[in-house]
Amino acid sequence: MRILYFIVSIAILASGVIAFAYNQTGAKEAEQAEQANCLYVSPDGNDQNDGTKEKPFRTLAHAANQAVAGTTVLIREGTYKETLDVKHSGTDKKPIVFRNYENEKVVISGESVADAEYETPLIHIHNKHDITISGLTIQDLSVSSEEATAMGIYVSGSSSHITIKNNHVRDIKTTADDGNAHGIAVYGTGSMKDIKIEDNTVEKLTLGASEAVVLNGNIDGFTISGNVVRDNNNIGIDLIGYEGTADQSDFVRNGAVENNTVYHNSTYGNPAYGDDYSAGGIYVDGGQNIDIKKNTVYGNDIGIEATSEHKGKYADDIQITGNTVYENAYTGISIGGYDKKRGGTSHSVIAHNIMFRNDTKGLDGGQLLLQYDTKHNNIEKNILTASDSRIFIANEFTENEGNIVNHNVYHKEAGKDGLWIWKKDEYDVFSSYQKAAKQDQESIYADPMYRDEKSYDFTLDPNSPARSVIE
Repeated sequence: MRILYFIVSIAILASGVIAFAYNQTGAKEAEQAEQANCLYVSPDGNDQNDGTKEKPFRTLAHAANQAVAGTTVLIREGTYKETLDVKHSGTDKKPIVFRNYENEKVVISGESVADAEYETPLIHIHNKHDITISGLTIQDLSVSSEEATAMGIYVSGSSSHITIKNNHVRDIKTTADDGNAHGIAVYGTGSMKDIKIEDNTVEKLTLGASEAVVLNGNIDGFTISGNVVRDNNNIGIDLIGYEGTADQSDFVRNGAVENNTVYHNSTYGNPAYGDDYSAGGIYVDGGQNIDIKKNTVYGNDIGIEATSEHKGKYADDIQITGNTVYENAYTGISIGGYDKKRGGTSHSVIAHNIMFRNDTKGLDGGQLLLQYDTKHNNIEKNILTASDSRIFIANEFTENEGNIVNHNVYHKEAGKDGLWIWKKDEYDVFSSYQKAAKQDQESIYADPMYRDEKSYDFTLDPNSPARSVIE
């Protein structure tokens, strides 16, 4: 028995040694395979090197020239005072990736970029596909000409299958009164598909007449998710159509804006706008078939807005659902054009949102604003808490057709009357509004019983009367 036990022990030990050797060999082969598909860049490198981990390149420009389908460009820690112009496309199974190495901090700085007269991006992807930009800090770019546009990341032409994720874009600015700047800009001058902007922080931008994150033109299919967009002096996230960007299908469509946190975006004090409060946290300007869901939007001028700025055009089939929208300066959620020279909003849904104490500046936008040319929209199962203006719904335009408002909860507070404005008529009694407007027949005026509104915890108490209306 002892001999048998000894033989078995030796066999087990031998198999363990073989397995360890095999694993070590496999790990080495995997590392070699990864090295074969990787190019390295370092501030201590040299463009005459091979681009290996041990002998990295010095510049992003040289790495971009060398990166072909299937290449990952790993950028080592440091500040790169240059622009990155992506030179080649990847493929579906072999994308080209530019990212930071492990968790190292990589900064692409525009400090040394000459003050340009036209478009000036720190990272540019033009007519390319299957590209990923990840883990980079993009900052410190300024232009002074009104004709110039400063951009952190710029995607243009017919680029498709582009992913921009886990980046930090900050301090991009124009110093011209009527200038322009963007943090992340995607312009579909040709046909674009599959654009992903995920888990980025975009902040502290001086934008002039432009937007922090924007998709514009012929873009079919996109996701903007998990981003933080904050402290910018114009619109946070914008989805645009009908500006003449593309020759055909000139509107953004078939996408989602979800799980973003968008706050403190305001045009107040921006030289292009003066003392106006007109920056939307999330803005659809002529887009179609877009889901705006589960975002947290606060402290902007307008929380969420969907319309078209172009006469006869519409934001159509926009689903605004499950968002928490609070303490924005002018209004919480807005649809319709701001005057009769604009377009409108049609066949859209506003549902399951919390609209809490917006209209903080007393601008009479209330919690829900219906402007010019709204038609065939459904507004249901929302909870609205008024600010000091006491306005729940503000609707000063009579061009309001086929809209259905029902199954909503209006927060009743002791000693405070509510106001509902419908087709220019004002009502301070809920039942009078219901009867005259023929809306909200199954809605209630009651305390929704939030768990802790002072901490912005809008979870409903188990005994809340709102549950039976909105669930």
